[in-house]
Amino acid sequence: MTTSRNSRAGLTTATKADRIATPKTPVTTPALSVGLLIAILLVAANLRATLTGVGTLLPAIEHDTGLTASEGGVLSTLPLFVFAVTSPFVGRTSHRFGTTRLLVAALTVLAAGTVIRSLPSLACLFVGTVILSVAIAVGNVLLPTVIRTHVPGPRVHTVSALYVTAMGVVAALSSGISVPLAGVLPGTWHSALAWGVVVTVAALAVWLPRLRGSRPDGDVRSRGTHARTPWRSWLAWQVSFFMGLQSLAFYTAVAWLPSILSQQGMSTTAAGWTLFYYQLVALVTGMLLPLITRGRHDQRFAAAAGSAIVAAGFALLLLFPALALAACTLLGLGAGVCLVLALSFQSQRATGPSETTALAGMAQSIGYLVAAAGPLLLGVLHDTSGSWTGALLLLTALSLVMAAAGYGAGRDRHVRVRPGRETD
Repeated sequence: MTTSRNSRAGLTTATKADRIATPKTPVTTPALSVGLLIAILLVAANLRATLTGVGTLLPAIEHDTGLTASEGGVLSTLPLFVFAVTSPFVGRTSHRFGTTRLLVAALTVLAAGTVIRSLPSLACLFVGTVILSVAIAVGNVLLPTVIRTHVPGPRVHTVSALYVTAMGVVAALSSGISVPLAGVLPGTWHSALAWGVVVTVAALAVWLPRLRGSRPDGDVRSRGTHARTPWRSWLAWQVSFFMGLQSLAFYTAVAWLPSILSQQGMSTTAAGWTLFYYQLVALVTGMLLPLITRGRHDQRFAAAAGSAIVAAGFALLLLFPALALAACTLLGLGAGVCLVLALSFQSQRATGPSETTALAGMAQSIGYLVAAAGPLLLGVLHDTSGSWTGALLLLTALSLVMAAAGYGAGRDRHVRVRPGRETD
């Protein structure tokens, strides 16, 4: 269900089922200010800061609380399931209360959840994780809407790349400093789990003044209506599958790449540094992508090529283990391209802010559900077969499926989102 921007004689073509009703009130996009860019990047920094440190602290958490390895795995996977469940409801809530108000509320809840998770109680550990994950899910969905509303079209890729970089840098920082913080702070790992609240408070300090003059998103569209989740749009499903498969590849690599490399003969220390190198390559690639695709609305070949590079990385890791560094270079190159595009599509394939929220909610609900299943499924495959061959074959095949989804999602078209009546 799509429409095309570039059509013959300057006319917009669409199938009968895919025509988009013209909004009564056009949405204008003001120039991007430095203050707003900082505000966007601070929100982005909060989307990973409280999550990535858990993996490095997990051995200490399991030792002190008596959690089994399986229960520890649930703690690590729980946020992804919460993202999947929460994301579809963000659009309606945003319509009723407004993007800025909901974003400030989410940051407040994130701070509270981070503190609750750090309390010396096993119940608080899981309850706090659920609370902060709900808040992060709201931020995940709303950030593309903020970009769609305030960022000029030609700069969407650039701002998306910057916020991906902010997420990646803070995620790496959290992974690196959590264990040292646990060693020097009173409360050990409990205190280390709470360090991210500093980033949340900084974001709140920037966003609270923006509450002045904020209003419900419903005022932008016709009164009492909101954009429905585009479940019937094939383009929306392609955006969602692309989001999900690139997330699956990333989270699977983060979870299992050191184990795969270790089983192939690499030392655990070298495997850890190789994982760091993979993430570094992805970050640099994501930053450079806007320079390569500047001014291009059609990203079919970029999405397909990035996915194919990921597939080549997994295949190389399977067939030629001695070339692990080259394989991880390919994986990082493809991951950087696919992540920036997956997030950009959620803004670029929508016709307005409310539609962006609806599309982002769908894409991230489907996406994180797929991502959560990935590490678990590959772990089962490994335990069943005793090797990583089947897992790497599956990852290669799924990356090729991602190429097909990315080719479709990268078309210069818009998702048709029907307006729905707001009900109490």
